[in-house]
Amino acid sequence: MIFNSTVQADVLFRDIAGDKKSGLNYGRVPSSINSLLVVIKQDIVDPTIMPELPIHAQGSPGVALFDYDLDGDLDIYVTNGPNVANSLFSSQLKETGELSFIDVGKRSGSGLVGQDSTGVCFGDIDNDGDQDLFVLGRAEPNRLLENNGAGSFIDISSNLAKVTPPRTSATCSMGDVNNDGLLDIVVANTFDWKDRHAMAIEQWKLNEHNQLLLNQGGNTFKDNSTASGIEKLAGLPKDATGNAAISWSIAMVDYDQDGDVDIISTDEQGFFSPASAGGVDRGYIRIFNNNGKGIFTDVSLEVGTAKPGSWTGIAVGDLNCDGRMDIFGTNLGDRILMNMTEFFAPGVMLSRWFVARADGTFNDPGVGDLISTPFGNGAGIADYDNDGDPDIIFYGGADVGLFKGSSNPGTILRNEGCNAKFVLDEKAITETVDHGRRNVLGLSLGDLNDDGFIDIVSVSNFDLPDFAKLQFTQKKLNSPFDKYARFFPIFEPTDGSKSYIDKGGDFEWNGIPLQRGSLAVELASATNRNGWVKVKTQGSAGLVVNGRVNRDGIGAVVQFTPDGGKSVINSITAGSSHGSQHALDVIFGLAKARKGTLEVLWPGGDRNRLYDVPQSQYVLFPEIPCGFNKTWASGKDYEVCVTTALNKLVAIKTITRAQQNWFFKSALRAFSEKTSAPP
Repeated sequence: MIFNSTVQADVLFRDIAGDKKSGLNYGRVPSSINSLLVVIKQDIVDPTIMPELPIHAQGSPGVALFDYDLDGDLDIYVTNGPNVANSLFSSQLKETGELSFIDVGKRSGSGLVGQDSTGVCFGDIDNDGDQDLFVLGRAEPNRLLENNGAGSFIDISSNLAKVTPPRTSATCSMGDVNNDGLLDIVVANTFDWKDRHAMAIEQWKLNEHNQLLLNQGGNTFKDNSTASGIEKLAGLPKDATGNAAISWSIAMVDYDQDGDVDIISTDEQGFFSPASAGGVDRGYIRIFNNNGKGIFTDVSLEVGTAKPGSWTGIAVGDLNCDGRMDIFGTNLGDRILMNMTEFFAPGVMLSRWFVARADGTFNDPGVGDLISTPFGNGAGIADYDNDGDPDIIFYGGADVGLFKGSSNPGTILRNEGCNAKFVLDEKAITETVDHGRRNVLGLSLGDLNDDGFIDIVSVSNFDLPDFAKLQFTQKKLNSPFDKYARFFPIFEPTDGSKSYIDKGGDFEWNGIPLQRGSLAVELASATNRNGWVKVKTQGSAGLVVNGRVNRDGIGAVVQFTPDGGKSVINSITAGSSHGSQHALDVIFGLAKARKGTLEVLWPGGDRNRLYDVPQSQYVLFPEIPCGFNKTWASGKDYEVCVTTALNKLVAIKTITRAQQNWFFKSALRAFSEKTSAPP
């Protein structure tokens, strides 16, 4: 019996998107390939039809939270399908004092009505102070939108290297791979979604290589994929060398904290048997280590993340408060396999976390008392209850073709004592929508109402109507997720039996139409009075002498140490989850501490520190290109460097005089502590 696998927390999430007053009117329309599925639904089929079914026929929407108009609140960008504009919900919080939104997607130039849009990421590609959009497409060119600083966007996609034929992209991420101060873009590509041959019939030839677009300045990019090494995958059989994987998600993050961004991708095993069953492993969490110059090596086998799975989403964070970057990957889960032929042993396909060791490798500890975890897509690591340790949030619905997996109720895993051991917080989602009826793909985290607690935004590609009856899988695993182990049979046995796919036989469409996908915006309501600190990084390239970091500080690693508490790190990551991007501001929970210390490791390796940061504080942390961790000829040289940089930041009104004094005293203290520390 499991006694401690669930918890009743003091944070509740409530959806506001269903309230018309919110202005969040969204419905994901199907992709054009849905017409293929409509034809198949007219016939009697058997399980052998599965490879012919299109995947993501209803689309694959993503979501991003960013302040597009620089008015001080987070806006919501969510993608849509052909002939319908992507939505840019402009927050009215600063204008009215109330959280509501106006959809300006079409009039802002970010609607992209002609594109079947999938994932999205953002960042300031030209270091002009506003964030630009990169929007992905299904079997069509991706689009680059420059923010002109006046609340609108200009399509500059012609500045991208042309790819022929266009690929089907799922997730993108930005980061400065060569530390030249300019954001580059990496794209996770998959295969043509018109059928599932790449998932079940052809193991390699239909897969599409990921891409690395190198920023050349002037908002132009060249394709550096081959030269960068990201096309060289470790662990492939000799006869598959040079082929691509299927990557559903990707992220640029400095996982080893050496001052350059690395690349992590989550890859798909599909219905192919793994090596343990006589087949070949192809679905890994891959880590591409950066040599500091934008050249990457796949080190997945060496570091221990090369575990076969149908990995779909990714999140990074410090799950055990040891100052190292851990990884969470969403996966197929055990529940889907209960309705299908099982190639994998129980537990192998679970959504789970990998804990970083001191030697640079990762431990795969399993999921502990949770026993099992469900399918997931979008994911994030954040301290949702601000108690001082990072938690895991992941949603997802699995459209397997003949049925929809509905085993994920909207999963919030609470970290107990910052030890990477988690319990399911069921109460947190009791007053919100039933995510089991939503086929969620994209998920993004950020503080929408500016109360210091993260909120959850998710988007589905289709929903089930209320009258559609969900069925429960028969097998129990003694897991807190047992009560959510549901699925919806899109096709049902023609003989009326309760058996399912692994029993064979004929199937027919159940006649229940799928509803358009929905947007859920779940605001946190907390009663624990835990403190917090919110941090926005700002690079100084082009602003300060020797400033080297991109304007958003993307790729930085931020550490916070509350007085009397454990240090926690977080990454400024521009694209991860599944087709989505979290807000760039990071929030650290203080629990009951009153203040703490911030430290930033910038791309390039400089470290800055800020002491005595009080609770409920929003900190704009600019790059001071004078790392206290570097070797200086004298303390005077270091002091001159800091003074010069801070004077310039005051002159351009990045910081105030009071903040200058705070950063100056902190810089000197950090240098003193470093130089006086024993070797």
